[in-house]
Order: sequence, then structure tokens, then C-alpha cells
Amino acid sequence: MDVGIPRELKDHEYRVAITPGGVLELADAGHRVVVEEGAGLGSSITDEEFRKAGAVVLETADEVWGAADLILKVKEPVPEEFHRLRKDQVLFTYLHLAAGREVTEALLDSGTTAVAYETVELPDGRLPLLAPMSEVAGRMAPQVGAHLLERESGGRGVLMGGVSGVAAAKVLVLGGGMAGQNAAWIAQGMEAEVTLLDKNVDKLRYVDQIHKGRIVTLMSNRQTIEELVLQADLVIGSVLIPGAKAPRLVTEEHVHGMKRGAVLVDVSIDQGGCFATSRMTTHSKPTYVVDGVVHYCVGNMPGAVPHTSTYALTNVTLPYAVAIASAGLDGAVRADPPLGKGVNVYHGELAHQQVAEAHGLDWRPLAELAPGTG
Repeated sequence: MDVGIPRELKDHEYRVAITPGGVLELADAGHRVVVEEGAGLGSSITDEEFRKAGAVVLETADEVWGAADLILKVKEPVPEEFHRLRKDQVLFTYLHLAAGREVTEALLDSGTTAVAYETVELPDGRLPLLAPMSEVAGRMAPQVGAHLLERESGGRGVLMGGVSGVAAAKVLVLGGGMAGQNAAWIAQGMEAEVTLLDKNVDKLRYVDQIHKGRIVTLMSNRQTIEELVLQADLVIGSVLIPGAKAPRLVTEEHVHGMKRGAVLVDVSIDQGGCFATSRMTTHSKPTYVVDGVVHYCVGNMPGAVPHTSTYALTNVTLPYAVAIASAGLDGAVRADPPLGKGVNVYHGELAHQQVAEAHGLDWRPLAELAPGTG
């Protein structure tokens, strides 16, 4: 199979969907890899490194998309890429379709097949292809928040760890998944006063066991959220319902009542955001202010550390990419059923219930669209 790696076009997106090691693995499995010229430069990977690993480097995106049976990307297609989508092609990338009707409609109109990294789900509920980027975003969130709390950045002028005789910043983390646990861990390491909320007591118990009380864990409910949001210097939103829009846990009234110069970092923004006042921002213009509260809602946070992110992502996506290239998508799903949950669009038909519900569209299970894969 011909596997294509185009350069990412999203604002300040410097990641690339494969490493030279990944190219070598695909080549060893008998596949041809075509990479767009300069695709890896943002991640400190040169065209020559890709060539040495066995890739063919092509000058334009049109050449790469046109040559490939399987397209590997990091982020969803942007409008200038929509015309390149083909019905005889498989797209394997982060899609976040529940928060993106325009992309959803483009995929359906093209007749293509699209597999979302973020909805591949193991039997125990883990999301193996989302985990590394959630880990990166979670670890970045306190770092970003600490900077935005500085007065020069519009914040309250609060140091995360405080100093002797002066209180540390109050940090509230909403959601105890991969991103939330990492955010709480790093914030605690910065000596902030950290509280983590989740509805799953097992997750909270795990955090308690690991951090031995240095992170306060509480069950999430409306009253607790409201009380803690109003007290917080920094709120990190990391709530996830796989494939669906994130619930809006912080209301406009909550934001209005927060401290002036407090900071909201919405890690959930790819799925629509968990703050009522959230709207997608970019690395080139990452923040805005509502009621004196600084909002950071960048949809591709890990793109700011592309070298780390590219290698972390390829570590988990490569086995699936090799399987799809070697057995075809249907064969790969039959061999590994959790991959089937990643299929959001199959030959132009919607195959994911939560995406359909988010946009009021019709859908059919993959088992009906591709008999034998269920």
C-alpha cells in the first residue's frame, strides 16, 4: 500500500504524523511511504532523514494525497485540504468530529473513509491513541497557566508555588483522565495547592495512592465545581466523553464570579470545550479575556512541543498504521476490533453514534456498513 504523509496546515502545527523509524517499519512491511517536502522540519526531522529511512519525498501536497491509499495526519483536514479527500482512500488522524460539523460534512461529501485516533477504544475503556497527546497537553497546562498568571500576561500576578509566608496558587483540575492526572501532577510539583475533581472514584483513589494526599481529590458535582471555581487562580478543564462533545461544567455565571486575572486553560477545546465561555484559539493568538478572566483554548496544544509530540504519537499509532496498510482497514478491524471504534466515516457514511448525535445526522454501525467487522 502507498502511505502518504502530508505537511500539517493547521495554525502553528509543527508535528508530523510519522518519524523516520516509522517509515522504516512501514517499508520493512513492504509499503511505500511518500512524504511531503518539509513535512518534518517543525519536528526537527529533515527530508534527508526520511529518505534514508526509505521514504519518497514529494514536492507538493497534491502529489502526496494523490499517490496515497492511506493518509496519515496529525490533525483533521482544514478547508484547503477538503478537495484532496478521495472515496478510495483511508484517512487516519485526530478528527474530533463532534466539535466540527464542517469537517464532518466534508468527509461525508467526499465519500472517504476516516479513522479517528481519539475514538479507538480498548475493552477496558482506555484510549491508546489519545493518551500520549493527553499526557503532553496535561503536562503543558500548568506550565501555560503559570505563565498566564503573571501580570505581564494579564493574570493576577500570582506565583504558582508562592513563597515562604505567602500562599501558593489555587489550582482546580476538572477531570481525572490522562490529561487531568498529568496536569494535577505537574501543578503539584510546582508546589501549587491542587484539587482534582472527577465522577469516577477509582480514578480519584488511584491519584490518592500515587500522590499520598499532596493532591486533594473530590467527587465532581455542581456545588463543588461552583465553590472551587470561584476560589481558584487557575482552572484546567480536561473533561472527556469519547467521541462526544465535552460537557460545559463551568457556566458564564461562574466565570463572571471568578477572581479578576484568574486563568482558564481548556484542554477539552478539541471536543468543544468544558467552559461556557470557551472558543477555539490558536498558537498565534492563544488567549482572550472574558469578565477579566484569561482564557487559553488552543486546540492543538501539543503542537507547541512538536519533537516530543511527534515521537510520542508515532509510538502508539504506528502498529495500527502498519496493520491497516498490510491487511486493509476491514481486515485490520477484524483482527483488532477496538480499531473499529475509531472508524467515524466509512465510504462517506457516518459510523459513529456520538458524532451523529452532536450534529443531528443519520448514522449506521460499522458492522452494518462493513459486514464481518462487528
